[in-house]
Parts: sequence; C-alpha cells; structure tokens
Amino acid sequence: MKKLKVGLIGLGEVAQIIHLPILQSLSDRYEIAALCDISPSLLDHMGRLYRVPNLYTDASKLAEQSDLDIVFVLNSDEYHADCAIAAARNKKHVFIEKPMTLTTADADAIIKARDEAGVQVMVGYMRRFAPAFTQAVEDVKSIGKINYARIRDIIGKNHLFINQSSVVHRYKDFPEGAMEDRAARAARMIQEELGDVPEIMHNTYRLMCGLSSHDISAMRELIGMPNRVVSAMHWNNGWNLAAIFEFDGFYGTFETITDDNRRFDAHLEVYGNTKQIRVQYNTPYIRHLPTIMHVKETVGESFSESDVRPTFKDPYTVELEYLYDAITQGFTPKTTPEDYKNDLAVFKMIVNELMKNY
Repeated sequence: MKKLKVGLIGLGEVAQIIHLPILQSLSDRYEIAALCDISPSLLDHMGRLYRVPNLYTDASKLAEQSDLDIVFVLNSDEYHADCAIAAARNKKHVFIEKPMTLTTADADAIIKARDEAGVQVMVGYMRRFAPAFTQAVEDVKSIGKINYARIRDIIGKNHLFINQSSVVHRYKDFPEGAMEDRAARAARMIQEELGDVPEIMHNTYRLMCGLSSHDISAMRELIGMPNRVVSAMHWNNGWNLAAIFEFDGFYGTFETITDDNRRFDAHLEVYGNTKQIRVQYNTPYIRHLPTIMHVKETVGESFSESDVRPTFKDPYTVELEYLYDAITQGFTPKTTPEDYKNDLAVFKMIVNELMKNY
C-alpha cells in the first residue's frame, strides 16, 4: 500500500486531538513528513513528540517541500485560502478543515488553483462521513413524503469536553502582530462577503462558518438545499441563531446555541408520514463516542423504535480513510470546494433575512 506523505499546517486543538493521532494510527496509509505552526515552541514540541524532522514556521515553505503528497490545512480560517493555494500550486493535494474559506472569492481562487494544478481538494466535514449518517442518507430516500425536518446544534462549548478528556499543548510565542493581523483579516473578509452589516452580524457569520457549517453541510446531503429562509433571528450578541427553511413541500427548523452546559445535542431529524429518522452526534473531541441513527416507524398496526450504531469507528477516521482512497484511486471527494460554496450561499440567505430586522 502506497504511503502518502503529509504536511500539516496548524498544530492547535484539532491537529493535536484528532488529526495527528489518527494519521499515526493509519501509518499504513500516511506518513507525517512535515509540520508547520507560527509558534516555534509548539512546533518544536510536536515535532519531537511525533518525530517529524521537517519543521516550518512559514506555511509557504512547507508547501515547497518536494516529497509531500498532501497538505492538511488546519490553521485559523483567515489563512486557509493562502495555504491551500500555495499547496496546490506546488502540486500537492489538499485537505482543508471547515470552514474552507470565509468568502466566495477565496473559494473560487482555491478551485482555480486546484484545476490548474490537477490536484484534489477535500473539505473536512467529518459528520458527513459518520457511518450512521451515510446510512441515514440512504434510508431517507425511501421515507416517502417528508413533512418536516429539524437541524439542531445545542451544545456546551468545546473546552468543557476537551479539558476533561485531552491534554492540549498551548504556547504564546506568536510573532508580533499575529493576533491583530488575524482579527483584521477576518473583519476584511466578512466585509467583502457581506458588505456593510452591523457588528452583531459579524459574530453570527463566524458562528455559521464555524459550528453551523457542520449542520448546514450535512443537511444539504440529507435533504437538499433550502429554497429560501422564511424567517431568522439571532440574539446574545449574535452567537445564538434560529431559522426556518423552506424546502419543496415541507419546512425545517435550524437552531444553533452554545452555552456552558456540559452536554452535546447535535442532530438531524427527518419526519415522514409513517417513519422518522434522527442522526444523533456526540462531541467529536472524545473519539469513538458513537453517532447513532434513531428510527421510529409504524408498519400496519405495529409501532417500533430502534437505535442503529453501525460502528464505534469515529467519523474522522472514516473521513481520512476516504481521503486516502480518493487520492490513490483518483475519484472526486463528495466534500469539494464547489460543495462548500453551497454552505456560503445558505449563510448569506440567513444573513439577508436577519438584515430585514435592521
């Protein structure tokens, strides 16, 4: 089995808890061959921990490393496009964590670089690779007429789970002005994408690009794109959000709230006439907690409830196995940059509805 040599840009929480351990566990498929982070101390620590000789504080230099097959873009989203384009231009495949970009223009630039280089770019939407979800996608096709759908993400903040279950190494030796540059980039990108909107809308947009992007992306695969946003409200300075979507022949509610309650209630639920299917997720930061498909169904005089847990294998692992196959077998992954642009379109639909209140 051919090993793909991987370079990782960004060594924060998701790299430490998820990607580095999984890449190491899939050592028959991947070799961690280069690391990059703007913190020299973190870079040195993770390089020693994973015995990686090639260490960079400049992402463009990592992209130039000649023996790399694929670059994982895991750093702050304001820099995703720059890193992905640099990797593609150096003939590297790209795996890029969500949100791929904050702007449509950057998404288009990544697509252009990908096509010119003839490489693959895959967006990291692990919820869409959970076996319970992919089974639900097939089961919903036979549910008949859909009457209603619910898309929910009401969860405790990530640190509530991470602090009890993982050790994350953090250093603060960033280059001078790095945090200010990041904030300025974000403001500029949101201005570019949304125009002149109230500050509260910046927070809601960041919420959607972050947490909500998982829900919207999975929703689209399960039941399709909404035709329009009927209504939308946000509160708590824009960090809580609810909306109603119109689909063909039915409506769906969408709700996103984060708080300080240590529980994780993220699910997609589809209601047919005699059957309803719910995909229930748990926190991804504690690996191998199962994603479960709950089914309630009436057949004749009988009503049944069942819970389907296809596997304990976590969605991130399934996702990276799929990524390996996509690259080595040459097929287009389902979570492409073009697919991601549909999420940006839904976000803008929500923003446009929210702006009617201002």
